[in-house]
Amino acid sequence: MSAEWLIDFLRQRLQRQGAESLARQLYRLLRELIRAGQLAGGAPLPASRALAAELALGRNTILNAYEQLAAEGYLESRHGSGTYVAALFSPSASPPLRAPQHPGLSQRGQRVSGQCSLPTGLAGAFAPGTPELKQFPHAQWQRCLQHHIQRPQLDHLHYRHDGGLPELKRSLSQYLYLSRSVRCQPEQIVIIQGAQQGLELLARLLADPGDAAWVEDPGYSGAQAALRASELDIVPIPVDAQGMAPTPAHQAAPPRLIYITPSHQYPTGVVMSLARRLALLQLAKQHDSWIIEDDYDSEFRYATHPIASLQGLADSERVIYLGTFSKVMFPALGLGYLILPEELVEPFRRVQARLYREGNYQVQAALADFIEQGHFARHIKHMRELYQLRQQLLRGTLQRALGDALPLSAGEAGLHLVAQLPDGFDEEELSQAAARQQLWLRPLAKHFIGRPDRSGLVLGYAGVEEQELHAAALKLAALLETRWK
Repeated sequence: MSAEWLIDFLRQRLQRQGAESLARQLYRLLRELIRAGQLAGGAPLPASRALAAELALGRNTILNAYEQLAAEGYLESRHGSGTYVAALFSPSASPPLRAPQHPGLSQRGQRVSGQCSLPTGLAGAFAPGTPELKQFPHAQWQRCLQHHIQRPQLDHLHYRHDGGLPELKRSLSQYLYLSRSVRCQPEQIVIIQGAQQGLELLARLLADPGDAAWVEDPGYSGAQAALRASELDIVPIPVDAQGMAPTPAHQAAPPRLIYITPSHQYPTGVVMSLARRLALLQLAKQHDSWIIEDDYDSEFRYATHPIASLQGLADSERVIYLGTFSKVMFPALGLGYLILPEELVEPFRRVQARLYREGNYQVQAALADFIEQGHFARHIKHMRELYQLRQQLLRGTLQRALGDALPLSAGEAGLHLVAQLPDGFDEEELSQAAARQQLWLRPLAKHFIGRPDRSGLVLGYAGVEEQELHAAALKLAALLETRWK
C-alpha cells in the first residue's frame, strides 16, 4: 500500500467527533491493516511529522499510536531510517494457510482456499518462472493483434465450441512435432486458458474424488493445488537424479493420475531417464492410469538439444501433453493447450465450452499469425541465448563471492537454478531478510508435500536485467556470509 493510499484510507475513517481518541483510532486502523496483510512486513510508514501534517493531527497523536503498535510488536524502528511494519508480518513469513475459517464458505471452499497460498515477489530477483518481458517483440505482436481487432471476423466474436482456433492448432501441431517430437493431429489439440485450467479439466474429467494422483516431491505447487481442489488423494513420489522414483510400495497401489515434468523437473531441474520413462509408460498402460506431461519450459535448453517429449514415446495413448505460452510469450496472454487422445477430445471440448467458455479467438488468431510469420521461433531463439547469458552471470557472480560454498544445479534448461544449502539451514528466515532488500527467494521446502529431505533456494534469473541480477547476487552472497560465520 502506497503512502498516498494509506493517508486517504485514514482520512476517510478517522472520526474526529467520536468517543474514541484519535490516537486510539489510528492505532486500531493501522493494526487492522497489518493483520489483514494490507501493510506487509518491511513496509515503511510515513514519518510521524509528515503524517501529522497530512491528517491535520498533532504529532504526539501519531507518536502515541506508533509507540503502542511498536510495544505490541507490530512496528519496528530503524535508527536513522524510520518506522516499518515488523518483519513478522512479511507475506513470505506467513505460515501455510490451513483451512481458514471464512463463515461464507462451504467446508470444501475453506479447504480449497486454504490450499491456494500465493507466492510473494512475482517479478524481480530471484522470482522463479518469470520470463523477460522488456525484450519481447511487442511491435510485431501488436501488429498481429491489431490486424484481427481492426478487421474482425464475426465468427471470432461469437460463442465458439471448437476447442480453439483451427489455424492456431495447425501451427501448434507442426511446431510441437519439430521442436518436441510430439505426435498429434491438429484435431487432438484443445486450446485452454492457461495450465491451471488444463489441470482442473484433467482432474475433473479423468478422476473421481478420492482417486490417487501421483505428484513429484518436491514439485510444482500449482499442480498440487489443482489436484487437491478436485478432492483427489495426493501421493507424493520422491525425485532423485533420474526423476520421479516410485518405490515398490507405491507401485502396489497404482494411481489414476500421474503428474510429471520429465524434460526439466520442477524445481530440481533433473531430466527423467529413458528407463524411468519407459517404466512409467508401462505402468500407465497396465493400470489404465493417465500421465499428465507438463512441458512448461523445455524450449529453453542450453547444454543439449531439446529433450524429446514423453508423449512422443507413447504408443498406448496414456499420455496427455500440457503446454502453455506463459514462459515463451508472457504470463498475461493466458493461453495454453492440451494434446489429448482422440477419444477424449470431444468431451473435453464440450465441458470447456460449457463451464468456462472458450478463450478470445482474436487473440488466438493473432498468435497463429505470430507463429506463422516466424516471430515466435525468433523470439525463442533470442531468449534462449539471453537466458543462458544471465544464468552464466548469476553462476559466475555467486562463484566469485562464495566459492564452492553454495552448490548450484546443473542449469541445463529453464529459467531458474536451485542453490543447495546446508541441512537444517533456516530458509524461511533468510527469505524474510532477503525480502527486506527486495530479493524474492523461494525456499525449496515450499515445494515439498512431505518432510523436506534437503534445504535449498529456487533462484529465478530470466526476468532480471544483467546489472540488477549482478547486484542481487552480491546481496544474496552477503546475506549468506553473515549466516555462515
